[in-house]
Amino acid sequence: MLAKTAINRISTLFSLYPWLSVVIFSILGLIGILNHAMWRDELNPWLIVRDSESFTDLIANIKYEGHPVLWYFSLAFLRRIADNPLIMQLFHLSITITAVLIFYLYSPFKNKHKLLFIFGYFPFYEYFLISRNYAFSLLFIFAFCAVFPSRKKTYLYLSSLIGLLANSSAYGLLVSLALSLTLLFEFCFDSEQRRKYFETSKKYDLILSFLIVIFSLILSVYIITPPANSYLHGGLNNGWSTNLDIFNLLKSINRLLASYLLIIPKKRLLDLSICACISILIFTLYLIKFSKKPVVLFMYAVGNFILLAFTYLRFAGHHRHFGHFYLVFIAALWLESYFQNSLVLENKLSPTPRLFNLAQKWHYIVFTLILSAQLFGGVYGFARNLVIPFSASRETAHYIQQNQLNDEFIVASRDVNMAALSGYLNRQLYYPERQMMGSFTLFKQGRQDVDQPEILRQIHALFQSQAVESRILLILNKELNINQDDLNIFPIKSFKRAWVDSERFYLYRVDK
Repeated sequence: MLAKTAINRISTLFSLYPWLSVVIFSILGLIGILNHAMWRDELNPWLIVRDSESFTDLIANIKYEGHPVLWYFSLAFLRRIADNPLIMQLFHLSITITAVLIFYLYSPFKNKHKLLFIFGYFPFYEYFLISRNYAFSLLFIFAFCAVFPSRKKTYLYLSSLIGLLANSSAYGLLVSLALSLTLLFEFCFDSEQRRKYFETSKKYDLILSFLIVIFSLILSVYIITPPANSYLHGGLNNGWSTNLDIFNLLKSINRLLASYLLIIPKKRLLDLSICACISILIFTLYLIKFSKKPVVLFMYAVGNFILLAFTYLRFAGHHRHFGHFYLVFIAALWLESYFQNSLVLENKLSPTPRLFNLAQKWHYIVFTLILSAQLFGGVYGFARNLVIPFSASRETAHYIQQNQLNDEFIVASRDVNMAALSGYLNRQLYYPERQMMGSFTLFKQGRQDVDQPEILRQIHALFQSQAVESRILLILNKELNINQDDLNIFPIKSFKRAWVDSERFYLYRVDK
């Protein structure tokens, strides 16, 4: 009761001063990103842009990443302004703030629900502090919802946003496909929409809009389709899962619950089954709620089906990935406000009035519960980021620079976990996995994981070849547990304070 009273009073304050919440959100975000230590997934794209030798080389490198081009092209533009990854963080901050501003000004939700949402897990942490391309999903989906009424006169705005969304990430592509099919569904089955559109639109509008969507989808698919020598999640070895797998199916269904309530069950069959039942109940509740608004029902059902199919067939993903279930949910509730109840499904698929009213009643309870869970996750994630570094990369880089070790010949392994260090040090490192100098990592043939004896063997070979005169700075992401008689190895310092356990670093000096 006390928490409910506090939320109501705070939401009343923000309703009187609507800009206050966005200002506070922005200030906290600036504090958060200045305190955030970036990790490999953030700085690897920056390094690809920085160290690609040409535009053709950049496109070739992007194709190993499993992401479309928009984020990389944005970073290439930003590097012309400042060759410092901080500008990437500031740009990312501006994307999320713009998305939140659109949400706060144009969404139909109550003020307290807006407040709970913007300080929730995805807007306040996952798509805010961690500088990845997924923040574009937040921006373009919300912009799509805000300009949705423009479809009565033109589809150019919506098709352009769909095109941008499709080229922001693989998951953005999936959602953009759902939004495209939704517009097509409405255009085909809503004669009133067609009549209003043809009365006011220009002749070229429909064709041009269609071409924008088709070109954008094809471009995105072309870029994210991995080359033949790619491997890992974006490659060929762990390909499509086409066999019936009950555990994988339950895990995939539970991504909806993980997206809504941030609950990820353990891998036991009982836990997976219970959470899958809860996911299906929530999904069914909203199918009933949207049942009298066919366009929204179609969008919600198709959007979830596409995401679920990809999750089952290809990649279960992490929070940043399955957060798109949550964005589809919010978008469906937003778009619902533009439609009146329809009789199209009456006496066909429409539930009984009693069941429909029950769904409407439970929606408010479930929606508030979802937003409250998101708020807890957002505040916890943000606060944890202030206390525990996300990665030890920044602290390690500062130590290297302060102790004038940046000019040493640096051998760093595992290469995948060293991208953040390369970014902060603004230099290339020697990677034993590729036996050459480098910065970013691409999962392709020619790269081979190595163990610690192999790392020391390569260091000995470097001394023997006289590529290094006297000493080497060795950086590992696991503590060195072996020694080698022909090398003098001295521990320098370890950096273990990091939320990502694979980005804790150990420094050693190696002499002949």
